[in-house]
Amino acid sequence: MPTILNVQHKACCGIDVHHKNVVACVLKADEFGEYTQCIKTFSTMTADLENLRDWLKQEKVEKVAMESTGIYWIPVFNVLEADFEIILSNARQIKNVPGRKSDPNDSSWISKLLALGLVNGSFIPPKDIRELRQLTRYRTKLVSMRTSEKDRVHNILESCNIKLSCVATDIFGASGMAIMQSLINEEFNPEDLAQLAKGRLRNKVPDLIKSLNGKMSKHDTVMLKMVLDHLAYLNEQLAELDQLIAEKSKPYQQEIELLDTIPGVDITTAQAMVAEIGTDMSVFENPERLSSWAGLSPGSNESAGKKKSTRTRPGNQYIKTITCQCAHAASHTKNTYLSSKFHSIKARRGPQKAAIATARHIMIAVFHIIRNKEPYKELGGDYLLKLRPHNVARSMIRRLKTLGYEVTAANGIQF
Repeated sequence: MPTILNVQHKACCGIDVHHKNVVACVLKADEFGEYTQCIKTFSTMTADLENLRDWLKQEKVEKVAMESTGIYWIPVFNVLEADFEIILSNARQIKNVPGRKSDPNDSSWISKLLALGLVNGSFIPPKDIRELRQLTRYRTKLVSMRTSEKDRVHNILESCNIKLSCVATDIFGASGMAIMQSLINEEFNPEDLAQLAKGRLRNKVPDLIKSLNGKMSKHDTVMLKMVLDHLAYLNEQLAELDQLIAEKSKPYQQEIELLDTIPGVDITTAQAMVAEIGTDMSVFENPERLSSWAGLSPGSNESAGKKKSTRTRPGNQYIKTITCQCAHAASHTKNTYLSSKFHSIKARRGPQKAAIATARHIMIAVFHIIRNKEPYKELGGDYLLKLRPHNVARSMIRRLKTLGYEVTAANGIQF
């Protein structure tokens, strides 16, 4: 017997996505609230996905819902995007009842949740933003790979007891690269190598000679050459990628330049921010929802009137990492609100929570800057002091008294 549902969508489809196939369940309800369902399985080849699209059109489906399973949902989304309203949901939010796990049951469960309006969609940016996001995320990967290769060069030199990094500030500068190239060519004389120093490093030639007195084998020189060649290749790829990102970012140049006004944010991080959150803030409705989506809002866990853990919930790890890096960079700026906020929280709760809290302030500023198309408004490093002058004065007087001073307030206020 059909089940009675208080449906909001008379014709909808739930899709359970996998690597090799997708299972689609079309649920159709009549005017009395009774529904019928039809389940079909399609392969993930393009031709079969197009057959899925034609079948959904034939059934006059209004909405489609599916899980965000890895990257397997992307080809399905690309085929169906033009013809249907697609809701992509977190798998944790539409998990089926335990003990009834199967692909047809999962697709049926998704379609029922969608029919009842219980599926919350994930943020899917427009195609041009998705392409920019792919470039910026790949740049992050390449930078990480370059850092690993630089660490590997340091390890090779250290294992040979060549202490170049103890004398040179940057061993990948002109002097360091010239010295390492000579080592690859098996020129090991410390005096000759030290003469390759340029600029201010020439003032350290005696120390440089001592640092280059190590032992390198043929194996070490081969390894060093391979790593440096890979490092040069990565630098070329990053330069080319920067040009592609700059070209893709041209339609959003205004937003990127405005975000660059935030302390701790530069052009590169501004491009990455736009790539992750887009330029249409209406999809997030308010800055609090954007902060929560980024995984920067404190969690809410209260039971029996007691507040438990407030640790942040998982969010978009890319934008969370970017804003936390910006928070640490802002903490080193002088006479800025973000810097004073970071150090204020750091003194009470530690650097990690200070970084998350400051990142949340940056995310809120990003929301308003993009929505209102206006630059960042600096409040000043003394904003927090002016906000509660009475509390600041009381704290300072208490600290002076602990040091043995007698303090009398000039305005007669008792502390």
